[in-house]
Amino acid sequence: MGTVARAPASLLPLAFTAALGALSLLPDVAGNPALRWTLLAAALALAGWHALLARLRPAVELLVALRPQHYVQACAQGSILLYWGWYWREVYDSAHLLLAQLLFAYAFDLLLSWTRRGSCTLGFGPVPVIFSINLFLWFKPDWFYFQFLLIALGFAAKDLIRWEKDGRRVHIFNPSSFPLGLFSLGLILTGATGLTWGQEIATTLNRAPQIYLFIFLVSLPGQVLFGVAGMTLAAVVTVYVFGLLYFAAAGTYYFIDAYIPIAVFLGMHLLFTDPSTAPRSELGRLAFGVLYGLGVIALYGVLGAYGHPRFYDKLLAVPVMNLLIQLIDRACRSAPARRIDPGALLRSLAGRTRNLAYVGVWTVVFVLLSAAGGVGDAHRGTQVTFWQRACADDLPNGCRHYAVLVSGFCNNGSGWACNEYGILLQPERRPEQAGRAFRRGCDNGFEPACANLDEIGPDGPARTAPALADYRIVVRDGRRPLPPGLPPPQIYLRACEQGFADGCRRAID
Repeated sequence: MGTVARAPASLLPLAFTAALGALSLLPDVAGNPALRWTLLAAALALAGWHALLARLRPAVELLVALRPQHYVQACAQGSILLYWGWYWREVYDSAHLLLAQLLFAYAFDLLLSWTRRGSCTLGFGPVPVIFSINLFLWFKPDWFYFQFLLIALGFAAKDLIRWEKDGRRVHIFNPSSFPLGLFSLGLILTGATGLTWGQEIATTLNRAPQIYLFIFLVSLPGQVLFGVAGMTLAAVVTVYVFGLLYFAAAGTYYFIDAYIPIAVFLGMHLLFTDPSTAPRSELGRLAFGVLYGLGVIALYGVLGAYGHPRFYDKLLAVPVMNLLIQLIDRACRSAPARRIDPGALLRSLAGRTRNLAYVGVWTVVFVLLSAAGGVGDAHRGTQVTFWQRACADDLPNGCRHYAVLVSGFCNNGSGWACNEYGILLQPERRPEQAGRAFRRGCDNGFEPACANLDEIGPDGPARTAPALADYRIVVRDGRRPLPPGLPPPQIYLRACEQGFADGCRRAID
């Protein structure tokens, strides 16, 4: 950590504030009055805070601290943002908003430190906080002032909410997971999820090929340096084993199209694994990972049962878990717990060598999971035919998830999917809703939907196999749509591989 002269230190927050205000001149910002005034209001608030401090506490010392845990984490998160953004362009299109958040975070953090301690610490600290927040939740431009409030809450909580831990006064909550959890709860209670890109973030991560492998690889340096691989390992294994047990009992998948959803997998690597807000003991960190996995499972079920968006499952548990870390450590350091402490097996190893041993075990587990289909692009739950059969066999949640899939494909223009959705709506019970689905199917050129729109015969609604145009929509390439320009024989072959008997016949013809 270095020290810099006081005069430039007092001007540094003002420089970040001025840059934030200057962003309001960008065409993408100036064309949106709500966003423009949000940036200007944030800059004015920061400038007023700076002016007050300059008058009341003019002497300020600037400390420079470049901590590895900040820039290593930021590199991993930034790599994911860049890779994901290539396949979901909203990330790149929002680059100026990401910059605005960074400028606001730096200015707010410097001013808060100046207010409380008479010094400012400059480093990479705000970068992983902002990157972490934007990997899970950000507000749409018209409501972007909530994003600044979220950031301010995170930094304020880190500085103000503290406790004694191992003889030191330290922060309790991770500065990204605490505001994410609190805002998630607020969005759920107010039904305001539509103000954010949260649902889109959770699903569009799957557009990037081999995204599970990518997250695994970019997280390795941090796991080697900071010893957090055990937490990730425990969380992943917990959720995967639960998924296997659920499938054995129910015949369907708990998380619909994955044993471990990609956004949850991301959270297992780069959200709850902050070593500063995790247990210190090795057994405690393993227990922490198990607790996170169980929390995700429970929250996913509860949120779904009450009709709330399920992508909040990975965000809500972390602040509560942060409050439990000292209790977990005490329990895991007790005499009975020490008998099952896996760290005893690595007693001869220390430091990075010990971390490497955990990373080695985690790597073996990841390779085995990938080979078994536990993680990766391919999963039977992504195939509409799996859920069609599950619905026909009346398996738990089979018809519900089948309806979710076909309604989405209907929105994408598949007449076959619209017809299937109309049938699932049970025309005799919901004639208006089913009629709208049949109308959309008929408008998309699917003849059975037109017949069902006119009259339901004594043998029930008419249904046939998808047409070629439908296969282009409902047949998937892993978790993504089929590549454009794929010739019909290959489309039919893909349909056959995914369980469409009609696709097999057409592939042969």
